[in-house]
Amino acid sequence: MGEIVLIRHGETTWSASGRHTSVTDLELTATGEAQARALAPLLRAWNFTAVWTSPRRRAVQTAELAGLPVTAVEEDLAEWAYGDYEGRTKEEIDELDPGWTIWTHGGKGPEGESAAQVEARLDRALTGAKRLLDHGDVAFVAHGHTLRVAAARWLGRGAVDGRDFTIDTASIAALGFEHGRQAISRWNLTAALADSA
Repeated sequence: MGEIVLIRHGETTWSASGRHTSVTDLELTATGEAQARALAPLLRAWNFTAVWTSPRRRAVQTAELAGLPVTAVEEDLAEWAYGDYEGRTKEEIDELDPGWTIWTHGGKGPEGESAAQVEARLDRALTGAKRLLDHGDVAFVAHGHTLRVAAARWLGRGAVDGRDFTIDTASIAALGFEHGRQAISRWNLTAALADSA
């Protein structure tokens, strides 16, 4: 049985500065490009039958630079839509709306997504990928909050539990099985961590 491999895109100018980025379609920085290329040797551990990316350029670029041939661009893998808080840092949001988190309040305003909407998207993606696992591994190249929700949903938990998983840019996680139960088999592996291990 294969695994669903979660790959967070490399650095962008906004991820480097802590700005919430969902629908804004940024490209990778030079550092992000280098991070994506550095993932290629780590990804050789899997036999991908499918590589799905978010429609955002930063995800597609990461897949390409990591040597993964994209088989589908999936809207369900887009980042959690922050709505009115798009482009703002946590500090800026705290001044406007103390106590707000994406996990407990969802996206702000009519363009923001609720936890239930994001759960539904990730459930569809996970269900589709799970059907392919008899043939090999499936890669999801996407975004921090989206991939954290995917992990929570894989474990049968709500989107809010994604807050318990930290995930770096250009990192790899794997959703697999242990004794017939869905489990997380790897988490937040980066080229830098692999080199130091």
